[in-house]
Amino acid sequence: MNTLSKRDIFIWLNSIGISNKNIFKLECFFNDIREVLEISSGQLLNIKGIRKETLNKILKNRDKNLIKDRILKLDESDINIITILDKEYPESLINIYDKPYVLYQKGEMIPEDILSIAVVGSRKATSYGVWACEKFTKELVNLGVTIISGVALGIDTIAHKTALKEGGRTIGILGNGLDVYYPKRNESLYKEISNNGSILTEFPPGTPPLPYNFPQRNRIITGLSLGLIVIEAKERSGTSITAYHALEQGKDVFALPGNINSVYSEGTNKLISDGAIPLLNIDDILMEIEDIKNNKLNKNLSKKSIDYTNLSETEIKIIEIIRQKPTHCDIISYRTGISISNVTSILTILELKGLVKELESRIFALV
Repeated sequence: MNTLSKRDIFIWLNSIGISNKNIFKLECFFNDIREVLEISSGQLLNIKGIRKETLNKILKNRDKNLIKDRILKLDESDINIITILDKEYPESLINIYDKPYVLYQKGEMIPEDILSIAVVGSRKATSYGVWACEKFTKELVNLGVTIISGVALGIDTIAHKTALKEGGRTIGILGNGLDVYYPKRNESLYKEISNNGSILTEFPPGTPPLPYNFPQRNRIITGLSLGLIVIEAKERSGTSITAYHALEQGKDVFALPGNINSVYSEGTNKLISDGAIPLLNIDDILMEIEDIKNNKLNKNLSKKSIDYTNLSETEIKIIEIIRQKPTHCDIISYRTGISISNVTSILTILELKGLVKELESRIFALV
């Protein structure tokens, strides 16, 4: 490695503890962030908007040979490093507040993980919370949804384990380095998740589980997901902060109603009173998140077996289009080249045969 790339600079700055906000400020200050290695110490220390101690840390660590060694060691580890410049970087994180410039990963993310829901809650789950977490996680996994959580004790652990038990995918977001197991008892769970999904963190190896890291990591949990389920929470808790991140990112928040006498339902009941969607059954999620609803419909349609023996060629053409997803009759006409009047007549015949039904406004689906 003769020269350092922008990607290398991002990894180096992250590895010495420079925050995303300060990396962003440096990126705005320089035409090319690699200039941070060439600028004089006096000029570097006079950059406005960044604390002197942060600038001194950069100055102290900007030896090119040491930077190359540091990056080489990271590259030689079994950790996958993803920067904001890489194609593997999750598109859903690009526009969140304080986006991470660097992510460290074990396992892998696949395109299907875009269909994901975050499940969070109290570290001290009640029997009611355990039951609800298992129920909704199982139902979501069976709809092809990836479960995202924080690998903490309580609801997080139950969500991950239920997803794995059901043969689904799950993603764990850490508030520490990948080589630090926290909580220690979840070490085996870390490995299971990385074999059936992904473990992600923005914190470099060796970072301990400091208390202020966890509220920060919560924005990544919600940023990666289509919506957030809050199972149980005290009124003032990290879970409430996660819900705030979700709302800020424009995500749907689903809260499990609970006993008004339970301290672990204070947070969820408060979220509901503040506008979160009460989570009573899986349909509450399907009503709000179109992508999951469509995935459910597609799964049902793909499983449906139809006897084509007594159907005409045009009837089969129309059924094959509707099998993909509920479709408006005008679109059926366009895709088949059959006139709208004939399509309407054929759909009526298929309805009489009990094969299709009109959902609404001339949109048809398989029965």
